Amino acid sequence: MEPGQLADFRTLLRERRRDLLDEADRTVGGMVDSKETFADPTDRATMESSRNAMLRIRDRERKLLSKIDEALVRIEDGTYGMCEECGEPISVERLLARPVTTMCRDCKSDQENSERRKKGW
Repeated sequence: MEPGQLADFRTLLRERRRDLLDEADRTVGGMVDSKETFADPTDRATMESSRNAMLRIRDRERKLLSKIDEALVRIEDGTYGMCEECGEPISVERLLARPVTTMCRDCKSDQENSERRKKGW
């Protein structure tokens, strides 16, 4: 991959990382600052359900942060954009769609098909 492309992906990943951390801060701040009381149990249940959904989203984003950090390390060590299974370059289109990916489209497809077979789908 060309140095200019790597710099673009580094910038993209860093911006995405910063956005995720900003969202996490807002979520925590909103939960800490919330002093809502509910006379109606249904309203309270709705609020708790929404909060649980938000926490699940933030947990997924926490995992994505780890993948972003790993991708940034791969950029620095020169392995970014190379498939960890077959060693071939990952297409720029795939990296634009999923910048943290570690597998080319074919290897990822093979992995997903193997997982489906194991689960009996």
